[in-house]
Amino acid sequence: MAAERGSRLPSGRCLVLLALLFGSVRCLEPITTGIAIATASALTGYLSSPRFYCRFAECCEEDRPFNATALEADLNKKIFGQHLANKIILRALNGFFSNPNPKKPLALSLHGWTGTGKNFISKIIADNMYPLGMESKFIHLFISTLHFPHDSKIQLYKDQLQSWIRGNVSKCERSLFIFDEMDKLHPGLVDAIKPYLDYYDHIDGVSYRKAVFIFLSNAGGDLITRKVLEFWKDGKSREDLQLKDLESVLSVGLFNNKNSGFWHSTLIEKNLIDFYVPFLPLEFRHVKMCVMAELKERGFEPDEGLAGEVAKELTYYPKVEKLFSDKGCKTVQYKLDLYI
Repeated sequence: MAAERGSRLPSGRCLVLLALLFGSVRCLEPITTGIAIATASALTGYLSSPRFYCRFAECCEEDRPFNATALEADLNKKIFGQHLANKIILRALNGFFSNPNPKKPLALSLHGWTGTGKNFISKIIADNMYPLGMESKFIHLFISTLHFPHDSKIQLYKDQLQSWIRGNVSKCERSLFIFDEMDKLHPGLVDAIKPYLDYYDHIDGVSYRKAVFIFLSNAGGDLITRKVLEFWKDGKSREDLQLKDLESVLSVGLFNNKNSGFWHSTLIEKNLIDFYVPFLPLEFRHVKMCVMAELKERGFEPDEGLAGEVAKELTYYPKVEKLFSDKGCKTVQYKLDLYI
């Protein structure tokens, strides 16, 4: 009897049951069956398409155009006193992502004293590569003292590092790897990733040419500061400094410095670092800019007088000239708390 009652269902209701419950086509006429199957097929195809899926889950958009205009706006708005770093990073990333077939991954090595903007600029790059920024599953941060703390486990770390990079680039060619505290990294460990930075089309079926590697280090800060101080003593503006004034000094200094993370590294020896990006020491006026930006971030009106008072709370060097903040802008937000 149940079967007889089912056979008398109107075709419209049967189609609804088909779509929502069982997917059964036994109660449909041949033409209706064809329509239902075609509709279901089209719907299945749409639901399983990357375009639909990527609305609800993060996707690796390897061919998504890079918005250099947005990156430039972020750098100009958020990074102060770093005309060289801003220009180099903008041109390097724009050129790299504009090339549909790069010969190797992009490798940037950022150097300068703490608080000058190295970590901040890495975050800006991450934000411009993927909407989730540093929270993206395609962006990977390694901190030397956290991920590689023991000198006795160097070989284990090398194996893990290679496995991690290989696995993540296999999932997404446009991956970003950030290595922080390079000056605290055991010498020789970074050479484990040398094959992935070299000029290979594929390694074991995996292409690394669209990946980006960024190294952050305080090493080289002394060399940079010395050069900026020389410019000042010669009556030149820091804005007159060019990359050629610092790049060769940095590469040689890092290669011969046991505390750089790049001591006798094949990455430098084989010229696999594309740009050595110098971060200049920040002056009083730049610290004031940082305070103004922090005020705006907290929803306050910019106040130059207050910014100057907060900037005076920081210490400056050399002892006589007192030109540069010894911590950059790193403690600005805490100093500001004393006034708000």
